Amino acid sequence: MSPLLQTAASFARAHEIPWPRDPAASPAPGEVPWGVHHDDPPPFNRLRGPVHPRGPQSGVVWQHGREIGAWGEPERADQTFSVAKSYLALLAGVAQGQGLLPDEDAPVATQLPGIGFDSAHNRGITWAQLLTQTSEWEGSCFGLPDIVDRWRQVANDPRPAGGPKGGARPLQAPGTYWEYNDVRINQLSLALLHLFRQPLQQVFLDHVLRPLGGGDGFAWQGYDDAWLALPGVGRVQSVPGGTHWGGGVAISARDQARVGQLLLNQGVSSGRQLIPRAWLDKMAEPSAIAPFYGRLLWLNPDGRAFPGASAQAVFMLGAGGHMVWIDPVFDAVVVLRWLDSAHAPAVMAKIAAALIAG
Repeated sequence: MSPLLQTAASFARAHEIPWPRDPAASPAPGEVPWGVHHDDPPPFNRLRGPVHPRGPQSGVVWQHGREIGAWGEPERADQTFSVAKSYLALLAGVAQGQGLLPDEDAPVATQLPGIGFDSAHNRGITWAQLLTQTSEWEGSCFGLPDIVDRWRQVANDPRPAGGPKGGARPLQAPGTYWEYNDVRINQLSLALLHLFRQPLQQVFLDHVLRPLGGGDGFAWQGYDDAWLALPGVGRVQSVPGGTHWGGGVAISARDQARVGQLLLNQGVSSGRQLIPRAWLDKMAEPSAIAPFYGRLLWLNPDGRAFPGASAQAVFMLGAGGHMVWIDPVFDAVVVLRWLDSAHAPAVMAKIAAALIAG
């Protein structure tokens, strides 16, 4: 690593997130409880799927398609929380490339009746609205009602909190209101499972990670009770788009960098178009009603949301201090894991200085 990147890595390692490394451990002095489920109203403030001990603060930096720095445990497959949302968007792109999702602006109910989109409120919800978190889908997905995540405030949402988390915020028309809502994301995942008719973990391995040369240690787990019988397929597990209530994606930092590089390469790896380029362009387009967000990607349109990154950069983010920073201006991918979010801007500024210096 260059001296500037070594300085950035040392600073990041000195500011690990103050969660216990073991989810089952009581917080030590100066620590806070592991996870985000504690903030939910009861009885939904509990884990419903598997979790496991985590590694230390870690990072990987690629520039011009090669690794220029790594620290911590970059090969450790750790749970990555809402970075998995972006993987769902990539899977939707795989589906479109295979002809399974010809029109993302079509209502989901038209293509997949009987899976939770048939009510008067839900029947007009489109794939694109689910992918931009503007669906306002109403219902329960594997025992979790969407209301548990209404009024949710996340760190990169620039809007002020509008009410108490889990409160009965009045629903708006689909497509007219942006809300970060994990239950609706899980409903998107369920729809993709029905679309592919095979476990999403296998689809992601076969069509993304293995072609990139990765996948060792990768897992995508669901809640203990998130099993269903697919006609003609058998018993399969639906997986969540994060680790809010346990489960989710476990993946190494280097595999996250491989996925980020795929976006920089416009969906091409070893001469193969794994994700349609037009789909990736749409993922990075600002939402009309939430310009800080694309299709399950965070954006930096004015350069202020993520200081140090370019205005063209896109981000996969997850609770627990997880970030995949994909920056075409620097031709770089930066993966940060288990970083105290209060120090993320300083870490990004130091890494940006290293990238500029080459």
